[in-house]
Amino acid sequence: MNILRHLPAIHELKAHSRFTEMVLNIDIAEDVLTEWLDEQVDLMRNKIRSNKITDQTLNREKLTELIFDALEQKVQAFKKNNLQKVVNATGVVLHTNLGRARLSKRAIEHISNTASSYSTLEYQLSTGKRGSRHDIVEDYLKQITGAEAAMVVNNNAAAVYLVLKALACDQEVIVSRGELVEIGGSFRISAIMEESGAKLVEVGTTNKTYASDYERAITEETALLMKVHKSNFSLIGFTKDVDTTELVNISKEKNIPIYEDLGSGTLFDFKKHQIGTEPTVQEKVNLGIDVISFSGDKLLGGPQAGVIVGKKPLIEKMKKHQLARVLRVDKFTLAGIEGTLKPYLKGQAENEIPTVRDILETDHSVLEKAQTFIEKVSSRETEFTFHIERDKSKVGGGTMPDVDIDTFVVKVNHQQYTSKELAEKLRFNRIPIIVRVKHDDVILDFRTVHMDELDIVIEAFLQMEEEI
Repeated sequence: MNILRHLPAIHELKAHSRFTEMVLNIDIAEDVLTEWLDEQVDLMRNKIRSNKITDQTLNREKLTELIFDALEQKVQAFKKNNLQKVVNATGVVLHTNLGRARLSKRAIEHISNTASSYSTLEYQLSTGKRGSRHDIVEDYLKQITGAEAAMVVNNNAAAVYLVLKALACDQEVIVSRGELVEIGGSFRISAIMEESGAKLVEVGTTNKTYASDYERAITEETALLMKVHKSNFSLIGFTKDVDTTELVNISKEKNIPIYEDLGSGTLFDFKKHQIGTEPTVQEKVNLGIDVISFSGDKLLGGPQAGVIVGKKPLIEKMKKHQLARVLRVDKFTLAGIEGTLKPYLKGQAENEIPTVRDILETDHSVLEKAQTFIEKVSSRETEFTFHIERDKSKVGGGTMPDVDIDTFVVKVNHQQYTSKELAEKLRFNRIPIIVRVKHDDVILDFRTVHMDELDIVIEAFLQMEEEI
């Protein structure tokens, strides 16, 4: 405990040249630096008292150095943003933990321009009067999907909640037991229905539901027939569900609207490229579904949002509901969605939307990037070993659960580092690189590494080799 006697006082530390240099050269207020300095002294004191620091040779000068070293680490950590750019080398196109969809250049430019100036968020240039933010992307969605009307809220969970609250509060909603699922973030259809005030009526069994189950459950209190599309889960084996056509026939006969939660939702027909069986929003609209909701930051390839399309009277009712203001999106989201939707109107989604482009990228194209990487990092003697192997990429983001995409990966090993240590070093790179780790291998899937990011990965490996 004698070490405590050598712990410098705050006024001594503030008079130190290292503190003066920080105040002059670091863009952080002096009172904030003083507060952090005080924190470091307290931390040092606690370490000494808990015997985490026991070196009896530590004098005032050495303790001062340790405190300022810790303070500089605190400053460096503060200068980095918590929300950082990373390179996704996992091959998971819609990686939920890494922000899901990457935006197109058009969407990014539109967001930037909107952010740097005033905008027509709720202003009509034609009349000089107040406008509605609902109008900004509604026409695009109507043209692309064929729906009568559309609106956007802040995510698809919010969309589900608004639909149920506005159209079925205190009334019954019929749902198949096999579709009462839980998805990311403990989001349960049954729980959100309870919160909305809608009364859940379960029909069928977990694995089998028939049209007759819906018909028998309909009463005078039934407000909606609800279907949850299996975009993020699947039932296999001895199963039977009611397809949309059957449900539309019941809806028309009983004059009860259908709401389908499409989950991920897609405006691009991946089936034409032999990728999955995901129906498009356009197909669902054409079948006669009254209200459809889906995510903006999944297969659509835009920012986080919940998109609702459907029959005009029902959409208008939701627009006028008090929750619409609570769940509304801001100008940046609307700019991102507008920039995302335009390529769909031009038929250029596979060229301009990164999500669509990455899913459609051929395994041969991925192989070329993998080969380029190995050529660059193996140009000199190295302790790394690299092997190219066939593997599978994932769409991710809770979409297309049964779909694997053919790819080539690079398996990496090092003579000194374990796979866990190597993955950690890449994670702490100047621009973090996120990889897959399987058994003793670090796996790089270049499907999700664009050509302009390839040099970042190459530089990281060359830098690691120089540090050894």
